[in-house]
Amino acid sequence: MALKKYKPITAGTRWRIGNAYEEVTTNVPEKSLVEKVKSTGGRNVQGRRAMRYIGGGHKKMYRIVDFKRNKKDIEATVASIEYDPNRTAFIALLHYVDGEKRYIIAPQGLQVGATVIAGDAVVPEIGNALQMKNMPLGTNIHNIEMQPGQGGKLVRSAGTSAQLANKEERYAVLKMPSGELRKVLINCYATVGIVSNGDHNLEMMGKAGRNRWKGIRPRTRGVAMNPVDHPMGGGEGRASGGHPRSRTGKYAKGLKTRTRGKGSDKLIIQRKNGKKLAK
Repeated sequence: MALKKYKPITAGTRWRIGNAYEEVTTNVPEKSLVEKVKSTGGRNVQGRRAMRYIGGGHKKMYRIVDFKRNKKDIEATVASIEYDPNRTAFIALLHYVDGEKRYIIAPQGLQVGATVIAGDAVVPEIGNALQMKNMPLGTNIHNIEMQPGQGGKLVRSAGTSAQLANKEERYAVLKMPSGELRKVLINCYATVGIVSNGDHNLEMMGKAGRNRWKGIRPRTRGVAMNPVDHPMGGGEGRASGGHPRSRTGKYAKGLKTRTRGKGSDKLIIQRKNGKKLAK
């Protein structure tokens, strides 16, 4: 993708770095694959605020994305690459030869007019979905299942990919975007390629109002609050607030929050910090 740097004709465009959307080919979604989604404003079913700093924002429709890729051995043609307001990656509209239409997460390099297919043992090319046992080592993959038939759960955000590092009897060893090495059942499906919109993390909003359009309200710093409201609040003058922590007192910056003895520990070979787990 390409980024667009704006001329500083206003204060809001001085620091703005936006997406040029060169890969996107249309701004009209497929009508049969969208449904209404109501924003919550951070409220739960009782109408009480459960999450702070959420509210407002532009209206948007939800695009129904096919994470399962369960339409096997039927070719599909890429009709368009589209923007999705509900995720960081772009999505691709597929037209199957039997007339059905589906959205998938668009991998980097997928062009309009290309042909993709899903199946147990199809060719491992960009956009194709197949079992990891039939992929060569070193393949970059995304939209990875954790259980067969469950649908893709891992590696779905913009610019990410996992690498197939090794194959064992029942498991494939994946190097995750975080650097973690973990096992996933080898007969799970994954899609070949790197997720599109790789420069998403380099964008800059330029002004606070652009975050308001996304439904993000201004966040109050803990050190600016009173002691009754936050552990870092209070003090005379501009006190630092002590060790960074959450409103509930949980330490930030280094505290391990993963549950001890979690069932999936046995599937993790090496954590993202390079430490190997004791077996």
